Amino acid sequence: MEGKRSEKVADLIRKEVSEMFVKTVRDPRIGLITITRVTVTGDCRLARIHFSVPGSVEEREKAMKGLDSAKGYIRKELARRVNLRYTPEILFEFDPSIEYAIHIGEVLQSLQKEREENPDEN
Repeated sequence: MEGKRSEKVADLIRKEVSEMFVKTVRDPRIGLITITRVTVTGDCRLARIHFSVPGSVEEREKAMKGLDSAKGYIRKELARRVNLRYTPEILFEFDPSIEYAIHIGEVLQSLQKEREENPDEN
C-alpha cells in the first residue's frame, strides 16, 4: 500500500511542478524543460524530479543552475498547493533517456539510408 501512495504523490508533484514551469517560474535559464518522471521515497520526504533539456551540455548546466536556484520557491509553492504532512525535499536530476532515444533513432536512420544506398551487400 505504501508504494501506491508514493506513486500517487509522485504523479501529483510531477503535475504541479510542470504547471509551475509553464505558469510561474520565470527563470530564463530553465527554458524548455521536460519533466520525464518523479520518484518519491516511501516516506514521501524526498522527491527526485528527473528532467530533460534539449540542446548542448552548456544548456543542460544552465538549466540545472536555474533549477537549483528555483528549488526553494518550488518547494514552498508545492507546500501551498499539495496537502501533505511533510513537503518533500526536492532533488533535480538530469534524465538522459530522451537524448539516448534520439541517438538510437539517428543510428537506425543512418543504417536504413546505408542499406538503401547499397542493397547488394545484404
